[in-house]
Amino acid sequence: MNTNSFNIPESLRHDCQEIFKLTDSFCAEHLDLEYGQLCRKLIAKLARKRPSPLARGDLRIWAATAIYAVGSINFLFDPSQDIFMTGDQISVLTGIPKSTLTNKAKQVRDSLKLYQFHPEFSRRSLLANSPVAWFVEFNGLIMDARTLPSDVQAEARRKRLIPDLDPQ
Repeated sequence: MNTNSFNIPESLRHDCQEIFKLTDSFCAEHLDLEYGQLCRKLIAKLARKRPSPLARGDLRIWAATAIYAVGSINFLFDPSQDIFMTGDQISVLTGIPKSTLTNKAKQVRDSLKLYQFHPEFSRRSLLANSPVAWFVEFNGLIMDARTLPSDVQAEARRKRLIPDLDPQ
């Protein structure tokens, strides 16, 4: 996938391509391809933000930050997960101090309003297996969206309130 498929502004395409190389390589070696794709989506979203934080700073730090942020959304630091890695390991493997990673990742999560089980940046297996990702308020009640009428589910997907697990 090239940078054009993510609607990345022309001025940031080269930098994003370089970041993608770093995150793709890291994820292929230490995580999996799905993590790599989620990192690409996160970087692309940051590139489209106005002003984009990617316009400044070390590309290696942005790559490591994307990995750390996506990891935190997906419980990567929880040893009970099928793919597990500590923040310290990410720091050592990327060569970026953990304090930098935690601070930058928090800034990214805050600026993009990201949270655990975020439908756009969560692994499909995590979303499929967690009832939390499906909770929505409907007529004043908290419900599992999978039990709602299909037209309501479709609207919730459109608004990105619940995961869309259809093949991409």
